[in-house]
Amino acid sequence: MPTTHYLSQPAFDRLKAEHDELTTVGRVSIARKIETARELGDLKENGDYHAAKDFQGQMEARIRQLASMIEHCEIVEGIDGSAVEPGAVVELRYEGDQDTEQYFFGSVEERGVDHEIISPQSPLGKALLGKAPGELVSFESPTGATLTVEVITIQ
Repeated sequence: MPTTHYLSQPAFDRLKAEHDELTTVGRVSIARKIETARELGDLKENGDYHAAKDFQGQMEARIRQLASMIEHCEIVEGIDGSAVEPGAVVELRYEGDQDTEQYFFGSVEERGVDHEIISPQSPLGKALLGKAPGELVSFESPTGATLTVEVITIQ
């Protein structure tokens, strides 16, 4: 089952524009670079040709990634602050720590956010989803340790 990507409308619009640019102008541009490099001769020792083909592979991978995100996205709108949901800024306090930290809860494709990002698909993200301020949440970190955080505020 494909992963749902939670995106704001501006992030969705930016990713859609990037996809459109890569599938049109990007593909034409790289095809020209490959053709120009082919004209230089022996392909076995042609660095320009191999670099262009590598770039083409990376570009096609990004096109597939963008297409999947666009197809399987949910646009996030207003947050009411009553529960952790994609698009929210969550203030957390780790057990045993006095300081709090703020995180953006959502997709890594949300550029321009002022906080570190917690993905809803991460262990912490899965544990936080739907929790309210004041709740304690335990989750298993990637290292295997069980950590506990308290949800302080949701914006």
